Amino acid sequence: MHSIEDNRQFHRILYTDKAVLNCDESTWHCEIIDLSLKGCLLRLELPWEEDPEKLYTLTLRLSEQVQIKMELTPTHVVGNKVGFKCEHIDLDSISELRRLVELNLGNSALLERDLLSLSNIID
Repeated sequence: MHSIEDNRQFHRILYTDKAVLNCDESTWHCEIIDLSLKGCLLRLELPWEEDPEKLYTLTLRLSEQVQIKMELTPTHVVGNKVGFKCEHIDLDSISELRRLVELNLGNSALLERDLLSLSNIID
C-alpha cells in the first residue's frame, strides 16, 4: 500500500518561517508549514475566508538580499491552514527555492525528479 506522500509529484520540505501573503490591498502575515517547487502550506492568524479564485503573492525573505516570491492560488483550507498551488514564480525565486529544497532534501536525485515533474506540467 502506498501512502499519500508516495503519490505526490513534488517532495515537500518542512520549512517553518514567517512570510507575507498579499492580494490587492490586503496583507496577511503567515507561517510556512511546508514548501515544495509547486506550492506550500501556510498557517494564518485567523481562519481563511478569502476568495478562492484570486491570485495571491507570497513573499519569503531568506535574507536581506534574498527572497522567494510566488504567485499562488488556494487549493484547500482547513481552518487557518491553507494549501496553495504555485501558478507563477520568477527565475531568481525558483533558483533560490531549488537551492532551499535541495539543501533540505539532502538528495539531489530527489530534486531532479521534482524538476522533471515540474517541466512535464509546464509542457
